[in-house]
Amino acid sequence: MRYNERFMAVFLAALLVGCGKQEEKNEAPKEPASEKTGGEAKLQHGTNGEVIVTLDTNLQQTMGLQTTALEAAQVSPELKAYGRVMDTSGLAALTAELVTAEAAEKASQAELQRLKTLAAQSNASERSVQAAQATAVHDQAQAQSVRLRLLAAWGSTIAQRKDLPEFVQSLGLLESALVELDVPASEAPSDPLTQARLFTLRDESKPLPAQLLGPAPAVDPQMQGRGFLLLVSPNPLRLVPGAALTGYLSLAGEARSGILLPRSAIVRFGGSTWVYLQISDDVFQRQSVVLDTPMEEGWFVGTGLKPHDKVVTVGAQQLLSEELKGQGGGEQ
Repeated sequence: MRYNERFMAVFLAALLVGCGKQEEKNEAPKEPASEKTGGEAKLQHGTNGEVIVTLDTNLQQTMGLQTTALEAAQVSPELKAYGRVMDTSGLAALTAELVTAEAAEKASQAELQRLKTLAAQSNASERSVQAAQATAVHDQAQAQSVRLRLLAAWGSTIAQRKDLPEFVQSLGLLESALVELDVPASEAPSDPLTQARLFTLRDESKPLPAQLLGPAPAVDPQMQGRGFLLLVSPNPLRLVPGAALTGYLSLAGEARSGILLPRSAIVRFGGSTWVYLQISDDVFQRQSVVLDTPMEEGWFVGTGLKPHDKVVTVGAQQLLSEELKGQGGGEQ
């Protein structure tokens, strides 16, 4: 009996201690949800269906949100065109043929003059002079034929270069690249072009300096538009024949006004591009934008945004995540 009494006393004491600890756990104050998350995003839709997100200051700080006032910008009138790096093996072959033909032409002309001099001194026959003259005419015609083929295939800007062999060598070594941009027939410029910018399809943030050589000598059979030749020299990206490029051809005329949009402000969602426009200290509106022209510091946007508008430049993607979370993960 004494053993049972002692066992029951120990059991009751342990039970009381456990109940006391459970009470302490239940009575421990809970940390408010707002203190854990810094607040919650509130969503609503404007009169035109635009998404408006309200974030309190704590949540903005937690997300590291930063805004930037937009700056005014101007761009010259431009035509957007698509093109490729040209295969210049045909140019190299024609250039080699021209060098050979011109060397033969020069040699036969020199021989003709030599024999004429000797004939005047009665040291060469009339027949030898006639043969030399026929050879000189033949070689001259051959050289002229190559020049005309070169002109037809590559245009006067290239065919009449004084440094043509050196130029072709630089293309073969990828020290430079020859590019053709094609403009649709309906958009062919009537005004003269002033300059051009090129961008690779993988990176539209860094323009490639390019020299506008002039119009292409032939029409693209598919586009039936106007082509333009450009030279990339030097060729820091080692562009190879066939590489696709996007180009912007500048036209003479009055510059367009708009804003410079930083790349960090752009959010891509649902197949469109957006920015978050700050309406007030804690209110942000998601707004679609049309990216007109790439620039070194961002994109030129001609409509929809104004200078001094504030857009989110740090944390825009997190803001989209908060918005989608509030909508259950999808667009409504």
